[in-house]
Amino acid sequence: MEGPKAPKDPTKKRKSFYIMRGKSVAGSPQADGRGVQFLYMNDGRMLSSARLVGGIADEEMLKLLETTEGFRRLVHSIGVTVEADDRELTADFCLQMYGHRDVYGSGTTLRLPVQANGMEHILELENCAWSDDDDIPGQIRFEFPCAGALATVAVRFYLRDGFDAPEVEEEEPVDFDSPLYRRMVDRATVQTGNNARLKRAIDKARRGEDVTVAFIGGSITQGAGAIPINSECYAYRTFCGFCELTGRGLSDNVHYVKAGVGGTPSELGMIRYETDVLDDGKVTPDVVVVEFAVNDEGDETRGECYDSLVRKILGAENRPAVILLFAVFANDFNLQERLSPVGRAYDLPMVSVRDAVVEQFYQKPGEGRVVSKNQFFYDSYHPTNTGHRIMADGLLRLLQAVDVQDADEDTLDPARVQPPLGGAFAEVRLLDRRHPLEGAAIDCGGFVHVDGDTQAVERNMDLAGTREFPDNWMYRGGAAEGGRPFVMDITCESLLLVYKDSADRQVGCAEVWVDGEKVLVVDPHVIGWNHCNALICFRERERKKYHVEVRMAPGQEDRDFSILGWGVVQGKQILERDGK
Repeated sequence: MEGPKAPKDPTKKRKSFYIMRGKSVAGSPQADGRGVQFLYMNDGRMLSSARLVGGIADEEMLKLLETTEGFRRLVHSIGVTVEADDRELTADFCLQMYGHRDVYGSGTTLRLPVQANGMEHILELENCAWSDDDDIPGQIRFEFPCAGALATVAVRFYLRDGFDAPEVEEEEPVDFDSPLYRRMVDRATVQTGNNARLKRAIDKARRGEDVTVAFIGGSITQGAGAIPINSECYAYRTFCGFCELTGRGLSDNVHYVKAGVGGTPSELGMIRYETDVLDDGKVTPDVVVVEFAVNDEGDETRGECYDSLVRKILGAENRPAVILLFAVFANDFNLQERLSPVGRAYDLPMVSVRDAVVEQFYQKPGEGRVVSKNQFFYDSYHPTNTGHRIMADGLLRLLQAVDVQDADEDTLDPARVQPPLGGAFAEVRLLDRRHPLEGAAIDCGGFVHVDGDTQAVERNMDLAGTREFPDNWMYRGGAAEGGRPFVMDITCESLLLVYKDSADRQVGCAEVWVDGEKVLVVDPHVIGWNHCNALICFRERERKKYHVEVRMAPGQEDRDFSILGWGVVQGKQILERDGK
């Protein structure tokens, strides 16, 4: 191939920093057949990426990334690199600004087609048309022509004159076979606890008996940051390691359940345990890994829901083993101090990712650092494939330690242990259209519809996504049913509402009334994305029949609202049946 006769001098590159570098992406299936990787940049995520990946410490520069106006003052152009096995593949890089009036509809979306050949493509912002309604940088998308496409991407911001950025530091690959790595993973074991139940599950698998290993938690358990999300997540890696440890390989007798739901705490986890893990009684887990240490900041009870979930699992007739897993965010945050008393009270195995990795993050390469934050974190909340592997290795190190120990006597009876954080919700059950409860009479009023657009998650090995709480009650503003409330008479002692959060402005606020008293005003826009949430209506009251109504808030009758279900604690027995 003949080149140009007189090539131009290269343009001097501006100062720049990466917000993504060597990041794995995958095209999740869309209804139109395309594959899209969504990477959210709001809620401080872009700032966190600038710190972690780009090494930006200048707080004034970071503050500019909080708004579209500041972003345009700071960033001159965007460099995007996509690399895939199919070098002819073209992906569209999209940077979407969220709008003031309509979060997803009124802001600018910048778009750049990028061939997946490893060459950097440049998007100059001066050539872009901008919306007057731009608010904040909202999300980055890589859009592929077909689902399932895998690629490695890099995104860097080239700066306007007057701004500076540190030189990019090259990172050594993580040496998973080194003594330093093994010592780091060893630190993840907080305690092996009473090993009886765990050893029993390992021995059952070795004998070829049916064993189920289950995982429940938030988005990290769902697999967020793992590419592909189903096979590279810590849960599946741990499951494969369990199979290898027991000498069975991926055989038919060892079964896998993954029940992670992004953005949700144990307050919701305790309600969906029967459906998402037990599959309404079809599944009996032998080992359950519980991962809510970075999600439970949103738990109203500050730990009692977590304690209740653990008690619920431990109290099953087959006496399953429970492992408590404490994940970590990029700012070194988790709730280990709050939640670990549960593990100590019941003498459970506990694994801390924070204990393993955080201290070494701040050591220099060659002087103790095994993995950098950039290598461990996909964004400010979720691990990369490397991070998921480290989490799995921490769990597997615990299993290996337990496997060589002498068996303890299984003395654990949760009923005889005083719950350290409270166990008021240990008997909570889900009530929805498919799961009726004795002692509950419902007139759904204007909530006659079913919301088919609830939060979807990748369960088990699925990539397509399964809807959470599909058997719901939805109110549609302006429908023929008018403003009639949802009415329920129910015998119980505690009650939680599960509802749908949304960024859609057509969704409105609702009120919950109990025996004529307003107990909740529910605003679905507080969290601001399609998401399921739970709130306590009342707790530990006298066990009797209560009259519950859900009404649209005054002036909101023309809006929509979705009751996804109810969490109900009825106690040991129902004292009133059918009003008698």
